Amino acid sequence: MIAIGSDHGGYRLKEEIKKYLDEQRIEYKDFGSESEERVDYPDIAKLVSKAVLSDKFESGILVCRSGIGMSIVANKFKGIRCALCHNEYTAKYAKLHNNSNILALGADDVTTNQAICILRMWIATQFEGGRHQERIELIEEIEKENMK
Repeated sequence: MIAIGSDHGGYRLKEEIKKYLDEQRIEYKDFGSESEERVDYPDIAKLVSKAVLSDKFESGILVCRSGIGMSIVANKFKGIRCALCHNEYTAKYAKLHNNSNILALGADDVTTNQAICILRMWIATQFEGGRHQERIELIEEIEKENMK
C-alpha cells in the first residue's frame, strides 16, 4: 500500500500517477490535496510521512512543483528516507543504495510520462543491502543523535 499526496502545484501530476497505480492494481491512499486550490505542502508531507511510518503503508509518493519542499519536510521524520528523483537513474539508486521509502517528484520538472517511468523504476527496484545496509545504519545513528 502506497501513501500519496500533493499540494496544489502537484495535484494534476498526482492524479495522473493515481491513474497509473489503478491500471497496475497497486493499492494506495490519497492524503490530499483534493484540488488545485492552495494548500500548505508541509501539512500533506506530514500526513504521508506519518502514514509511511505506520504499519499500514510500505512507501509513499509526494508531489509539489519542485519536489524540494515535500522532500525537506518528509526527511524531518525519523525513519523516513525521502528521495527527490528527476529521472530513472536517480529513482533506481534511491531505492537500490538508499532504500528510500518516499519518492518525491517535481511536477514542474517532469512530464507525466517521465514521472511514470521514474515511479515504475522506483517501485521495481529492490534494496541491495550489504554495504548499503551499513550506511543506512549510520544514517539511523545520526537520526538518534539529532532527532530527539
